[in-house]
Formats: sequence, C-alpha cells, structure tokens
Amino acid sequence: MQSKKNLPLIVRMEDGKRSEAMDTNEDAFLEILALFGISYSQLYYQSNNFKYHLQFASTLLDRKKAFICFCPENKAFPYDGTCEHLSSDEILNNPSPFVIRMKPSSSTNDSFTIMQRDKYPTPVFARACDDMLQGASTLIREESCREDASKENLVREALGYEEALTYLYVPKLENADAIRVKALLDEGFMPEAIAQYLLALGTQWLSSEEKTNTPVAFEKEALCHMNRKCIQNLSAMELSKRLGYACENIGKLAKLYTKILNTTAEIKVKIDAIFAKKEPLKGFETESKTLQKLILEAPYFENYDAFEAYLAEKSGLKAEAFFTPLYVLLMGEKSGLALAQTYPLIKNYLKEIVR
Repeated sequence: MQSKKNLPLIVRMEDGKRSEAMDTNEDAFLEILALFGISYSQLYYQSNNFKYHLQFASTLLDRKKAFICFCPENKAFPYDGTCEHLSSDEILNNPSPFVIRMKPSSSTNDSFTIMQRDKYPTPVFARACDDMLQGASTLIREESCREDASKENLVREALGYEEALTYLYVPKLENADAIRVKALLDEGFMPEAIAQYLLALGTQWLSSEEKTNTPVAFEKEALCHMNRKCIQNLSAMELSKRLGYACENIGKLAKLYTKILNTTAEIKVKIDAIFAKKEPLKGFETESKTLQKLILEAPYFENYDAFEAYLAEKSGLKAEAFFTPLYVLLMGEKSGLALAQTYPLIKNYLKEIVR
C-alpha cells in the first residue's frame, strides 16, 4: 500500500500466482479495510502489470544492467557470477530454461533474480516496477522487507527513475501466522480496539532506540483490556446495535458484562441467552413452570424487590427452589450478574424473556 497525509492511498494485490485461497484472502482484506474505516482511491492487481515487467526486464538486458542466467535455481548465495559474462552466441545456443538477474552494484553485491524461469517477476522486481508505474511516494512495508529496499531502488535507478521514495516500516507481530485480524474480529474484538492496540505496539517499536527484525510480542491480555475500554466508551444504543438489538437498555446491560467479559461475542452470548426460549430447569421443572406462569400473569413492578416479593408470596417457594429457577428464567444461566442490577434493564421485556 502507498499512503501519506493528503495523498491518495493505493492498495495493490500481489497476485503473481492466483489461487482460490488468494481470492478469499483478498475479500477478507478488503472487508477488514472497510471495518477499520480505511478508504483507498485505487485498487489494482499486480498481474495487470506483467507485460510491463517483461518490458522493463528486456530494457535492463539491453542496457547491460541485467543478464540471463542458466544456473540451477538452488545456486549458492551470493551468486558467483557464472553466467554474467556469457556471449550472445552462448546464450542463443543454450536451450535450457533461464532466469534474469541484476548485475551487482555498490549498493548490493548480490546478483538477485528479477524474472523467474516461469516468466513471472520476482516479488522484489514486481514491486519496484509497480511503485514506479503508480508514482508511489510513500510505501508501507513490514519490517522484514527492509532489506528489499536497496534492491528495489537499484532496479528503479537502472531504469532511469529518479523520484525518491519514502519507506515506512511496521513491526512484525510474534506468532503472526496464528494472529489474524479477521479471527480477532470474529472473536468479538472491536476494530477500534485492534487499531489502537496495533498503533500502540507500532509507537512503542518506533520509539525504541534500536529497531530490529525481531517480532513484536502480541499480548492478548492487553488487547482484551483495550477492547473492554472501547466497549465501555460506546454509547448504549450503538453497543446494542452491534449486538444485533436496538435498545438503549440492552446496551446498558451489555456494558455491565464488561466487568467479567472482554469481547462483544462473549457478551452477545449472554444477551442472546436472556431472550432465548427457556426450557424448565432440570431438577426444578415444577418450580420453573410455576414461576414462568406467575411472571407472565404478573402486574408491572418498577423495582426488583417488589417483583421478587410478589413471586415469592404467590409461589410459596423459598431458597434454592425459588432463586435458582427464577435466575435461569430471567438470565438464561444459573449464575452471573445480580438480578437487582439487571432487572431495571430487562423489566420491560419480562413476558418475552420467560416465554
């Protein structure tokens, strides 16, 4: 991607060898950009530039900035220059498959490959050409790609491109393969929290005296803490809508759960359980049915104490035989938040809740 303040953001899909998995990843990536509110001015696919990559490679050969190499693909690094000085006849009379390599320079002593045997450009060469074609000014790259910058600059210089490019590097996350933004979103971590956490990690990394390619530790506990804060900072109505409801009181109820839960997915399970159809509690079947009937027929009570007193008097139930089935009827589980705390937020839905 290319980005800089007041300049358009360009998203590039590096689709050298497409697959169904890549198509799925592209859709997920664009969906994530939308969730984070990141807009871009242009989306293009690297494969659309393959014809230009071939032309640029041919130009570099003509300018003697690159050479054809017939060596095995597993040739030792750095390349020893075996094919660098082959004559035109030696090249034309050799039917073997070949790659195209850059000639070494003062900035890099490696004759790195720019075109592979299958006629596809290498990632470094393709990016260098694409950034030039797109007129990129600032490039956002992972820290692990830092060493590629000198090679990309060498390619552009050899092609006569003189515009300077600025590289912005972001640290690689530890265990990155196991940490996927889409998975975090599915777990109920909010886009705002993920963005704030990643920015905090990046700021910490940038402020360190020495920036290395060592991955930055991803601490899920810290993300959980940030996610709870983000949930608490949402308006009650907005939180309710994110959980699939549209009631301010449901949002307030959801916020109560942030004392014990970290994500909207966990909270939604609790809220949905409250409104799910209830079956008589095993071991308290009779008591459950008695309380259910009383609640459905009960008058409206403003406060919980009056509501509880009415049910206790009418049912004649006491202790566990009263409180356990009542809690399950109202909350969909055997324990959790105090009924006196939740009742003001659910009292208008009692008939729906205990149905």
